[in-house]
Amino acid sequence: MSRIGKQPIVLPDGVTPTISGQDVSIKGPKGELTFRAHDDVNVKLEDGKIVLSPRSQSQRARQIWPTNRTRVYNMVIGVTEGYKKVLEIKGVGYRANLQGKDLVLALGYSHEVRYAVPSDVKVDVEKQVGITITGIDKQRVGQVAADIREFRKPEPYKGKGIRYKDEYIMIKEGKKK
Repeated sequence: MSRIGKQPIVLPDGVTPTISGQDVSIKGPKGELTFRAHDDVNVKLEDGKIVLSPRSQSQRARQIWPTNRTRVYNMVIGVTEGYKKVLEIKGVGYRANLQGKDLVLALGYSHEVRYAVPSDVKVDVEKQVGITITGIDKQRVGQVAADIREFRKPEPYKGKGIRYKDEYIMIKEGKKK
């Protein structure tokens, strides 16, 4: 039995779940998210808690059950608190700006890099070297942060590039004469 899957999801005040078959919809103060649970997982609402359980004891059902529980739990956290990722830009001349709905990055290339920000995610730029990504969908916020970081990953000799705020980059020693 899964330790994660067995735990019921307690719903805080202001959160309204709607369960119809395998479709789970969570509505809260920050918005609404929907998720379709796997066919091997039962989803029920009992005493103000969402309970997930495997339909059979097959290996696939036991593997996907805790994953589905975590996805639903992340939806509950997203509609109440939201998710946030912070990126830092390191390097001389590296900077970011918002122009309308596009994030424009100067990253040492011969051209500016433009990234169209999705509508369900909010991006803020602080002092041209800090990027804050917020939203209610954990997967979406993480994917946008990863996409932006991919334009210029931190390099191991000087540490220049885009990194997560608390990310540690091990700096290598350069050539010796």
